[in-house]
Amino acid sequence: MPEGDTVWQVARRLHGALAGRTLTRSDFRVPRYATVDLTGRTVLDVTPRGKHLLTRVEGGLTVHSHLRMDGAWKVFAAGQRWSGGPAHQIRVVLATADHTAVGYRLPVLEVLRTADEQRAVGHLGPDLLGPDWDPEQALANLREDPARPLGEALLDQCNLAGIGNVYKCELCFLLGVTPWLPVGELPAERAVRLPVLAKRLLEANRDRPVRRTTGLRGQNLFVYGRAPRPCLRCGTSVRLADQGDGSRERPTYWCPTCQAGPAPRPGGFTGARRRRGAGPLPGR
Repeated sequence: MPEGDTVWQVARRLHGALAGRTLTRSDFRVPRYATVDLTGRTVLDVTPRGKHLLTRVEGGLTVHSHLRMDGAWKVFAAGQRWSGGPAHQIRVVLATADHTAVGYRLPVLEVLRTADEQRAVGHLGPDLLGPDWDPEQALANLREDPARPLGEALLDQCNLAGIGNVYKCELCFLLGVTPWLPVGELPAERAVRLPVLAKRLLEANRDRPVRRTTGLRGQNLFVYGRAPRPCLRCGTSVRLADQGDGSRERPTYWCPTCQAGPAPRPGGFTGARRRRGAGPLPGR
């Protein structure tokens, strides 16, 4: 699933192609909105909200979309051949005289009144890349369920909006704890660092074509996607296991030496239980 920085980049491309221009074509290929026609309306802006996209048009209407795992928005110049998938995967087409935006495989697509946008995104926590960012509120949200594994809490967009599986793994590594550590066991000084560090990472990557968290030449990520290669810090083999609440499992990477706290045993899954023999968290 795209992370907040990726969605921010998609919104910027759509905004640059559509905002301030009149729609010359509007084609919704989902049954519920098949009769909706926005032709002749001016696109006001395209705004990201966490992992959601809000395309606002004059007349008080908003096209709300979410990419989830497979969705994509592609922007083409007038007359350019479309290339984003077969025609049957197209869910919406929005075109101006100069550009055409095509939404492929969008699992969430709806047209709503702009005044009702909160119905679609009002449940989200503070947006890491948005004007509503509030680190104190984000941390308070995370702490509401102290027994919840940190990795699951970070992915919950109701706590803070914009973190996906990549940043979940990288943040936990940078904080020196496993994604299975209960939120309530995160040392206070690291808990305070968490929202600040998360925002710093997303802001640093929102303008980059390739996401980087390490600052090391030739090495973009500390642990995500690296199993079973050596940890960049200590040389221990990076490990991989699924983490989830039962509704969806997510591949999770961590270093068993650099990150303290509970973790799955080889060949098994321990959930929130601490590794046998694991001592208290270091105070760094």
